Amino acid sequence: MKVHIRDEGDERAIGLSGRWTLEHVADLEKIVARAAAPGAARATLDPGGIEALDLTGAWLLRAVEARLEAAGTAVRWAGDRPGQLAFIDEVIARQGEEVEEEEYRRRLVTLPLRTVGRLTLEARDTVLDHLSMFGAVLVVLGRALVRPHRFRLPSVVRHVFETGVTAIPIVALIAFLISVIVAYIGAQQLRQFGGEIFVVDLVTISVLRELGVLLTAIIVAGRSGSAFAAEIGVMKLNDEVDALRAIGMDPIEVLVVPRVLGLVVAMPLLTVLADAMGLAGGALLSWSLVDITFTQYLERVNEAIASTTFWVGIVKAPVFAVVIALVGTMRGMQVRGSSRELGRLTTVAVVQSIFLVILFDAVFAVIFMELDI
Repeated sequence: MKVHIRDEGDERAIGLSGRWTLEHVADLEKIVARAAAPGAARATLDPGGIEALDLTGAWLLRAVEARLEAAGTAVRWAGDRPGQLAFIDEVIARQGEEVEEEEYRRRLVTLPLRTVGRLTLEARDTVLDHLSMFGAVLVVLGRALVRPHRFRLPSVVRHVFETGVTAIPIVALIAFLISVIVAYIGAQQLRQFGGEIFVVDLVTISVLRELGVLLTAIIVAGRSGSAFAAEIGVMKLNDEVDALRAIGMDPIEVLVVPRVLGLVVAMPLLTVLADAMGLAGGALLSWSLVDITFTQYLERVNEAIASTTFWVGIVKAPVFAVVIALVGTMRGMQVRGSSRELGRLTTVAVVQSIFLVILFDAVFAVIFMELDI
């Protein structure tokens, strides 16, 4: 193996000869060091004298080319560039692709895990925020029991009116229409078995145990939950909450507790209204569709319900009210900086309220089933 190097000004001619194979790798490395020495602006590589070229020799030959180019020398070949070098170029290029593919596969595994971890931490923070708000409300209520003058009755009454009385039309209409739909579907299915009379049982039990309170809670979450978040959020943006603290007043006592108590009073009353309108809708459809008179309907209602059927729905109402009020007020207190954040947290309040209402309803269903109620 030989290398012939001839320098003419900025030009360097490098003639390569001999066997460029694995068994001569030690000698070839010395030749590479000589041939790749910097100092010329342009270099011409002539592989015409190479007798044999395996993959190892091709790697070393490409190393000569790469080192010259790294030193700023413009490299050209006398004749055709050896084909093995093109193969090596492709291998090096694909190494980068393999790294990218490996990174892609790694992300396929790690991204879901990161997402689950992030969502878990967010859920933990949300639970802690709710517990913190609930604890703060209990502390304020405890102070109010010790010092009754801190109890803001006018504010509570105002919120009973805003969350309860103003919601009567929409709650009554929705409960009436849903019970009509349930009765209609039930009548269509039970007619196939001659059991139209059981439409009354279906409507009565579903409305009193589940639909009445659940529909009411969802409507209230959309109305009052969003209103609580928006009202308190606007006060946060206008620094009114900070102003309350500056004059020595507790925002939880002034803004949160009256809303919670007002909704706790209003929700059971709205649930009773929803139950009544649901039974009325079932009675109307039973009379028009399956010819059950109102007298027969009331008799069947009394036979269908147990002593606990009505109270199962009513017991849920205060719990749902506390959940909706706490979520709405808490999200309102978290508003920072901009009206965009206000809109986002108002939406979050509604979504979380509805989710928690359905979750607690499922928990109640399991508890009542275990208690055989």
